[in-house]
Amino acid sequence: MFEKLETLPPDPILGVAVAFREDRSPDKVDLSIGVYKDRSGVTPVMRAVQKAERALIEAQDTKVYLPPSGAPGFRESIFSLVMGDGAAGLRSRAAVIQAPGGCGALRLGAELIHRAAPAARVLMSDPTWPNHGPLLSGGGLQAGQHRYFDALAHRLTLQPMLDALEAAAPGTVVLLQASCHNPTGVEPDQAQWHQILDVVASRRLVPYFDIAYQGLGDDLDFDAWPVREAARRIPEILVALSCSKNFGLYRERTGALVVIGEDAGRVKAVESQANRAARSMYSMPPGHGGLIVERILTDPTLEADWRAELATMAARLRSLRELLAAAITASRPGFDASWLTRQRGMFSLLGISADAVRQLREAHHIYMGLDSRINVAGLNEDNVERVARLVAPHLAG
Repeated sequence: MFEKLETLPPDPILGVAVAFREDRSPDKVDLSIGVYKDRSGVTPVMRAVQKAERALIEAQDTKVYLPPSGAPGFRESIFSLVMGDGAAGLRSRAAVIQAPGGCGALRLGAELIHRAAPAARVLMSDPTWPNHGPLLSGGGLQAGQHRYFDALAHRLTLQPMLDALEAAAPGTVVLLQASCHNPTGVEPDQAQWHQILDVVASRRLVPYFDIAYQGLGDDLDFDAWPVREAARRIPEILVALSCSKNFGLYRERTGALVVIGEDAGRVKAVESQANRAARSMYSMPPGHGGLIVERILTDPTLEADWRAELATMAARLRSLRELLAAAITASRPGFDASWLTRQRGMFSLLGISADAVRQLREAHHIYMGLDSRINVAGLNEDNVERVARLVAPHLAG
């Protein structure tokens, strides 16, 4: 059966992480895989997560399956976190389905869209996270891209994006990263978001938000603003959300798909179809991570501690951007690296060549993707000057 299968090359992101682990150099720096790290290079378990997990283990008396849509308390609390003050007014026409991480939510949404419109097309930014295409096309959607980023100027190319949306047929799905764009770190400001949503509404497009970094850009409310504004203005939206980054629940695979429809009747059909699609892929969602999130978001003390630690993490990412920009300028006087400080979240696309990326890896043990995406959290106060000195000569401009 398997004799014709060929060995595939390593995943472009995960393969770099494997190479990093095998490197024995004491000077190695991992700027590849997208996980938050503290100064010591460790991805910590958040304080509130530790407390919630201990309480959960002490109180649990069963490992029975969750309902197909997931833990009710998780679904309600995560919907309120994403939708904020408008959650109560939207809940009657919203379906919330717990999923195995943000990836599971993205794929589940694609499956749902394909059931409703088998010929549906999705537009994604160019560039985007490499797994967006496989997840959405694997669910049956025809994938296309629109220009998003000027690599030389390190800025959003808004007009080409708007032109592509204007040219899209009604019913086209538009994948929008709500905040902390992966891989560029460049996101629209609120005025630009208004322009984007104007076109989406007028062309009767369907926005599909990926919100994987809520709270790691500016704050929980600001990062979710585009989703909330779209829900206010547009009758049908989809949202794939992840708890991997902002709760640090990477291996617990905790996420959800939110679908807001025009009325409660349509949402009942959506939820039944999503549950059927989930049944055919993974049957029931994993419980542990969702129950941790539920406990945190329903306990005022735990939630306050979680919010405080998340704000500290976001502030550290902003500080590392400032350190890197200053260190690049110190290494290359006259070079303007301020674009690093205007970006948000964990990622930045440096815009250096694949050959330079290989040289940095082989000669200096600095690891990043071949597209030169870096995870800013892989930097720290001890390695940032060395990284800046070695990267600076390769930067365009």
